[in-house]
Amino acid sequence: MAWAPEAPAAHGTGGGSTLEVLRALASGPRGLTEAEADDRLARHGENVFPGRRPASRTRRLARSLRDPFTAVLLCLGLVSAALTSWGTACVIAVLVAVSCLLRATGEHRADRSVAALRELVATTATVRRRPDPDAPPVTRELPVDALVPGDVVLLAPGDLVPADLRLLRATGLTVHEGALTGESAPVEKRARPDARPDAGAGPVDAGSDRSALCLQGSSVVSGTGSGVVVATGRATVLSGALPAARRRTRRPAGPFERSVNGIAWTLVRFMLLTAPLVLIAGALVRGRGLEALPFAVAVAVALTPEMLPVVVTSALARGAALLARDGEVVVRRLPALHDLGAVDVLCVDKTGTLTEDRPVLVLGEDGDGRADPGVLHWAAVNALWTLHLAELPVPDALDEAVLDAAAAAGEEGEDYEGVEALPCGPGRRLSTAVVRRPGDSRFALARTHLLVVKGAPEDVLERCALAPADRERLARRAAALAAGGLRVLAVARAERPAPGRPYGPADERELTFTGFLGLSDAPAPTAAAALAGLTRHGVTVKVLTGDHPGTAARVCHELGLRPGTPVTADRIDALDEAELARLAARTTVFARCTPEHKARIVRALRAGGATTGFLGDGVNDLAALHAADVGVCPRQGVDVARESADVVLASKDLTALDRAIVVGRRSTANIASYLRITLSSNLGNVIAMLVAGLMLPFLPMFPAQVLVQNLCFDAAQLALAFDRPAPGSGARPAVLRPRALVRFMTGFGLLNAAADLATFGVLVLAAGEAGFQAGWFTENLLTQAMVMLLLRSGRGRAPGPVRCAVAGLAVLGLLVPVSPVGAMLSMSPLPPLYYGLLGLVLGLYAGCLAVARGRWVSPLPRPFP
Repeated sequence: MAWAPEAPAAHGTGGGSTLEVLRALASGPRGLTEAEADDRLARHGENVFPGRRPASRTRRLARSLRDPFTAVLLCLGLVSAALTSWGTACVIAVLVAVSCLLRATGEHRADRSVAALRELVATTATVRRRPDPDAPPVTRELPVDALVPGDVVLLAPGDLVPADLRLLRATGLTVHEGALTGESAPVEKRARPDARPDAGAGPVDAGSDRSALCLQGSSVVSGTGSGVVVATGRATVLSGALPAARRRTRRPAGPFERSVNGIAWTLVRFMLLTAPLVLIAGALVRGRGLEALPFAVAVAVALTPEMLPVVVTSALARGAALLARDGEVVVRRLPALHDLGAVDVLCVDKTGTLTEDRPVLVLGEDGDGRADPGVLHWAAVNALWTLHLAELPVPDALDEAVLDAAAAAGEEGEDYEGVEALPCGPGRRLSTAVVRRPGDSRFALARTHLLVVKGAPEDVLERCALAPADRERLARRAAALAAGGLRVLAVARAERPAPGRPYGPADERELTFTGFLGLSDAPAPTAAAALAGLTRHGVTVKVLTGDHPGTAARVCHELGLRPGTPVTADRIDALDEAELARLAARTTVFARCTPEHKARIVRALRAGGATTGFLGDGVNDLAALHAADVGVCPRQGVDVARESADVVLASKDLTALDRAIVVGRRSTANIASYLRITLSSNLGNVIAMLVAGLMLPFLPMFPAQVLVQNLCFDAAQLALAFDRPAPGSGARPAVLRPRALVRFMTGFGLLNAAADLATFGVLVLAAGEAGFQAGWFTENLLTQAMVMLLLRSGRGRAPGPVRCAVAGLAVLGLLVPVSPVGAMLSMSPLPPLYYGLLGLVLGLYAGCLAVARGRWVSPLPRPFP
C-alpha cells in the first residue's frame, strides 16, 4: 500500500547519520539528564495522541441528542409547539433536558472512573536517562506521555513504539506497521549508523528508507533495539498522517450495541404508529379533529423510555466500579461489561492461563528409555552457558526449568567454562553451548571444546551420527512422549578440537545422542476451580494453543476439562468457513495454532451464533483479540495487547474473569428490569388511553398530566441501576433480546391495561368526570410503584435506593392531585370512597401480577424470558 503522509518538520532529524541525528537533538547514547528532559517536556508538551482527549460536557450534551428516543421526543415537542400546545411542548422540553443532562453527567462520571482505572494499566516505556551530567545512565520505566525528543528508548518484543524513533541499535528487530501502512507482514528494522535516506533530511515519505525508523503506532514483533526519540505528540507521523475523523477505528457492532439498537428502533416504530392511530380513532369514533393531536403526542411520549441511555450508563458504570474496587478487573469500554455477561464461549491460551508460566521437569532418559541423571547434567550445562553467553531479550522458560531441576539434583554444570553459545532463534529450534573443562590446555593447538546441543527432537536427531533404524526408533519415542502431553527436548554432545574461528550451525553435526528430557506445564492453582465456575455459569471454554495436541489434552485432563479429540492447524487449513464453524462448535482443544488460526477460529465461533471472549497476552494474540466480541488481557500482557483489550485483568486468573462475567450479567439484569418495567407499564397505559379515548366523551387525561406522570415514573426508575439482582441472575449468559422484550411487554402491558380499565369503572362510579383525570393520575403512579417492586430482577427486600424511589412515587401519586400543582394541572380532589375502591383494584392487580410473574419468569432468572 502506498503511504506518503505529510510528516512534520521535526522529522528532519530522521535523515543523516546516527551521529548527526544525536547532535541535532542534543542527545547521546547515554540519554538525557532529568533536568534536560523536564525542560523539553515544558517546551514540547506531553507525548499524547491528539485523538484521545475526553469529550467536553457540551459535546456530550450534543451527542445525547442523537439518541433515537431523544430525537423522536424533540420532533414531538416541535409538533406541539407548532400547534401552540405550550404546556405539552414545555413538559417535553423538560423531559429532553433532564434525559440529556443525566446522560451527559453519567457518561462524564463513567469516563472519569475509567480514566482513573486506566492508570492501573498505564502504558509505559523503558527509557535511559541520567540523574545529572556526570552520573551513569539509569534504565527505568516512564509513562509514555513523559517522553521528549532526545530520549533513548529500549524496545523488546510486544512493546508499543511510544513515539517516532531513530534506531541506535537493533538485534533481530521486526516491527508490525499495519496501523500505518495497512501491511500485515512484520517489517525488518536495522540500525544504519551512516545511512542517509534518499529524502535527505526531509519528511518521511514512501520513497524514504524507513528501515532505521520505528514510528508511533507500530509494535515490536521480535528482537530488541534502542532508539532516540525524534518526534512526540502532534509532531509524530501517525498524528500527521491520519485525519481527525479517522483517528479511532470503529469496531464492528458488538452484542450490546446490536441489542440496544434493535430495542430502540422497535420502540420507535411503535411510537410512530401510535400517534396516527390515536388521531384516526378519535376522528372516526368521536369526531375529534386536530384538537386531539396534543393528546396523541402525549400518548406517543408515554411509550418512550427516555431514561434508557441514563440507566444503561449508570448500571454499567456501577458494575465496572465494583469490579475495580479490589483492582482485579478494569473495564476499559463500558459496553464490554454487557458483552462480557453475554459471553457463552471463552477461548484461552494454555500457557500462563490454565498453567503457570513455568514448566517443570518430569523425566530424563537415555536412548534406551532408562532413567539417566546424566541427561539432566548435560542439559544444565547447555542452559547455563546459553543464558550466560547469548544476548537473549528474556530468559528461556525451558532453560530455567532445567536449571531449577539441576540445582535440586546438584547438577548445575558450573564445573565447565563457557566459550561460545549459539541460541535458538526464528526458524532455529535448538541451542548449542560450547564449553571447556577448567583444566584444559590454554594453548590453542591443544585446546579441546565440548559442544552440548539441546532442542527439538527432530532437529537434534537430524544432526546426530545415528543409523537410520536408530534415528527412527528415537523419533518414535519422542513422539510417544509428546503424545503423552510432555514437552520433549533432545540432548546431544560432541568433543572437538578448538577451530580457531567462531562457531556456526555447520559445526552442529556428527553429534553423539545423550537422551531425552520431558517437561510438563504446572497447572495454575486456581485454574480447576475457575473452569468449574465457568461451566456452572454456562460458559464453554475452548483452548487455542500453539503447543502439541497431547500437551494441551494432558493439561485439560488434569484440570477436569474434557478435551475430546484435539484439532490441529493443518485440519483447520483444509476447511472453509462454514465447515470450520461447525467443527469449532463441537471442539474443545485446537493445537499447533498460529495467530491467524486463532483469529479464524474466533470468527467461526461468532459466525455460528456464539458470543465469544478471548483471553490473550501476546503480540500473537492481537488478531484474535480484535476478532472476539470481548478481548481480555492480563495486566502483565504486552503493551500492544493490553491497549487492544476491552477488559484488563490484574493477573492471568480465570477466577477474576468468572466474577467479572457474573457482574456483567447482573448489570444486564438491572438494565432488563428497567426495560420490562417501564415498557410493560407504558404499553398498558397507552392501551388504556386508546380505549378510554374512544369510550368517553372527554379526554381521559390531559396531555400535560400524561407527561408529568411520565416524568415522575422515569425519575423513579433511575434507582433500578442500583438494584441487587437475584443470586441466580449470573447463572446464564445474559443478552438483551428485542423479541423477548416485545413478548414480555405485551403480556404484562395487557395486564396493566386491565387494571387501568377497572379503575375507569371505579372512577365513573365514585369520582365522575371532574375527578377522572386526578383519579387515573393517582392510580397510574401507584400501579407503577407496584410494578417496580414486583417486576424488578432482584429477590427479597429491595435495596435502599429502590425503596426510596417507590415510596416517593406513591407519595407523589397521592399528594399531587390535592396540592397546588394538581390545580395547575387541572386536577380536582377525590372523594374518600374512591381510595377504598382503588385499594381493592390495586390488591387484585398485585395478586394477578405476582401469579403472572411466577408463571412467566423462569425460576433461574434471565434478563428476558
